[in-house]
Amino acid sequence: MRIATWNINSVTVRLPRLLAWLESTGTDVLCLQETKCTQEQFPHDELRAIGYEAAVNADGRWNGVALVSRVGLEDVVSGLPGGPEYEGVQEPRAVSATCGPVRLWSVYVPNGREIGHAHYTYKLAWLEALRVATAEDAAGGRPFAILGDYNVAPTDEDVFDTAFFEGQTHVTEPERAALAALRGSGLDDVVPRPLKYDRPYTYWDYRQLSFPKNRGMRIDLVYGNEPFAKAVSDAYVDREERKGKGASDHAPVVVDLDV
Repeated sequence: MRIATWNINSVTVRLPRLLAWLESTGTDVLCLQETKCTQEQFPHDELRAIGYEAAVNADGRWNGVALVSRVGLEDVVSGLPGGPEYEGVQEPRAVSATCGPVRLWSVYVPNGREIGHAHYTYKLAWLEALRVATAEDAAGGRPFAILGDYNVAPTDEDVFDTAFFEGQTHVTEPERAALAALRGSGLDDVVPRPLKYDRPYTYWDYRQLSFPKNRGMRIDLVYGNEPFAKAVSDAYVDREERKGKGASDHAPVVVDLDV
């Protein structure tokens, strides 16, 4: 079974790339983030034409997540149960479903904006709510994983230059402690292999030639429980999909399972 996660940075803008990528890779389930569309704008018909159905949580702003599957979608939950609100709204940042033999979440963790900002506090509260909401599945016997754009680099090895990020979000101790607490509920970090260079970065800014210079970060993560992690036969960052005109600033992370 092939599972992937991809911050697509607008599903409508990148629809041709999405459809071509799904068909060329044979992915069974794809977790999408930053769909930037409404529920009605999501390309259900185009995906259905190539054999996929989708569970979508989106409101048309800069958020939005989806699970795209050709192996079924059961027990769909839209949103983060018990999750915090920001400015009076629970943003569309999570969707979960059972896809064949596995239970999966697609998540788009809040960015945090800057240290001390209300969005940073919200980010930490959101990660704690995610830990609580997923603890039972994380400790269970069924393969389970939370995939998505976590907007946190777990270690200093996951950024191209620690000095560059000093004083910024994504690398602070409270954010990393929240990730550690999530892993502590029974999840492993499934670290993919890079297709080029020595570090499996998943995100490169559009500016300052960041991609050709490999000035990246590993913030798109796959956290799986023990049954999931034991079933992993391969994991890699599809760096090729970050190339070319009209690419997202994130690359897909692909995980193969023997299930």
